[in-house]
Amino acid sequence: MKINKYHIFLLCIVSAFFVWSAINPHDYFTWLLEVFPAVVGAAIIFPTYRKFRLSNLMYTLIAIHAIILMIGGHSTYALAPVGEWMKQIFGFTRNNYDKIGHLAQGFMPAIYVREVLIRKSPLTKHNSFWLPFISISVVLAASALYELIEWWVSLASGSAGDSFLGTQGYIWDTQSDMFLALVGALAGLLILNKLHDRSMQKAAQP
Repeated sequence: MKINKYHIFLLCIVSAFFVWSAINPHDYFTWLLEVFPAVVGAAIIFPTYRKFRLSNLMYTLIAIHAIILMIGGHSTYALAPVGEWMKQIFGFTRNNYDKIGHLAQGFMPAIYVREVLIRKSPLTKHNSFWLPFISISVVLAASALYELIEWWVSLASGSAGDSFLGTQGYIWDTQSDMFLALVGALAGLLILNKLHDRSMQKAAQP
């Protein structure tokens, strides 16, 4: 299969954000931790690109998710300019850019899981219960694992991991992060269901 020009376009945008995020970030320890999931995603996508071509919608969501991570890595989630803008406009008491990140942590991965299940498992889009149930369950499990990783990093690194943990004094930060991942997963499946089906049909065409 030939390389899709749209995929090259997405790769160029993500690469530009990656380079930008790596130039004088708030601190390189936090940057590494925040962009690491995007690097892992790239390490999976590139080797499997020709054998398991994903839908354009999925590649678009992966690119957006990676950019969100890179912005957070560059400035830290607690100091992200977008979050400061939201703080001023909506009167928030904290920078809530991390909440955007956790909402995306549900919205995008729910579609990732849905596509892999439809294309590589006995489940199909006609499994009106099990397909969304398993998709959401995987997202919640991944979100809980991420919270555990944040905890372990904080314990291992001490104050050096505070920017990665990003609670900003909010005692319910962990619970709200996982709840937002759930909301994001539900929203993603409800909003993008039909669009995702059409995108997968196009990807299946030679």
